[in-house]
Amino acid sequence: MRVEDGKQYGDLPEFCDFDYIARVARVNAAALWSLAVAPEAPPGARILTGSLTNDTALEWERPPAGQGPRPVRYEIVRRETSRNEWTHVRDVGDTTRYTVGLSKDNLFFGVRAVGPGGHRSPVAFPVPGEPAT
Repeated sequence: MRVEDGKQYGDLPEFCDFDYIARVARVNAAALWSLAVAPEAPPGARILTGSLTNDTALEWERPPAGQGPRPVRYEIVRRETSRNEWTHVRDVGDTTRYTVGLSKDNLFFGVRAVGPGGHRSPVAFPVPGEPAT
């Protein structure tokens, strides 16, 4: 903090909005709690590229036991390449492989796990790959 030419520079307590700071802290705590009670993102997510079709086959693994809540189902999310947010969600149940009837060339896909309380994991971005053996 300093004063130059009679003007105060720097953060001072008298210029802080403590009600706003408290609201931001509550939002951050709620986001952290939601992540803590959700399953981890599905590991090993991949787009299967072995066949040239207009469908998109996705595969992922279940998180190892003992690392947080177990997923009860999975969701495939997608968006156009020009969008910043997921625009479509498809509940695919308790499986680790799913084929979407849409081209992988025109969309971004992701996979997320859903826990027993409906809490969702962060989205795992699939990478091109071959099916697990």
